[in-house]
Amino acid sequence: MHLEGKVAVITGAASGIGKAAALNLSKKGAKVIILDIDRQGGAALAGEASNMEYVYVDLASLSSIQECASHILAKHECVDIIVNTAGWDRIQPFVENTPEFMDKVLAINLTGPLRLTREILPSMIKANYGKIVNVASDAGRVGSMGETVYAAAKGGLIAFTKSLAREVARYRINVNCVCPGPTDTPLFHAQPEKLKDALIRAIPFRRLAAPEETADAIAFFAGPECDYVTGQIMSVSGGLTMVG
Repeated sequence: MHLEGKVAVITGAASGIGKAAALNLSKKGAKVIILDIDRQGGAALAGEASNMEYVYVDLASLSSIQECASHILAKHECVDIIVNTAGWDRIQPFVENTPEFMDKVLAINLTGPLRLTREILPSMIKANYGKIVNVASDAGRVGSMGETVYAAAKGGLIAFTKSLAREVARYRINVNCVCPGPTDTPLFHAQPEKLKDALIRAIPFRRLAAPEETADAIAFFAGPECDYVTGQIMSVSGGLTMVG
């Protein structure tokens, strides 16, 4: 219960890694605000614990992000933890990516997290405390065939993590990044069967990660154990990538 009294905002929390992170932090005592475009899934999750609530957000819309942040900050004087988990992609060759597809991938995976963080960050600076955890992907570290725009967005999120960590360390705000490999989530199961099988065979442990395993890494970066850790990238990929 070492997060008792902390307020945590988690995007993409209606399913997958975001949901696992929300449940993990709520069990540790945090007040968890579930942000998701999925109203039904978000509300259902919020109903599982008294210290969770759901707020709608569309990360592809600046006005939605601003409205969401204003609502949160009107109710809570400060947000202590931001977890940018939401992500979206579809496997296809780069030359087949339409402008609309690229805009959506960049908005959900990069621009949205930047904008949401920008809206909430001043409350952290005022409090002289905060934990920001960005969930990128190993695709952003080493590239991924058929996910070029997604890899670019996640690579941008990794760079954002490092740069922001330098800017806000003076305010006792830690900024770190978790990079999942293939994980047992709806996004993974939407991929072609041949691709899924090939990825699992390439993982040294020969299995997908459970969302809860990535959530444990998120919880570490969100808690007091990492008070002297910032600007770091942690891969949770079962050894699929081993880049220094």
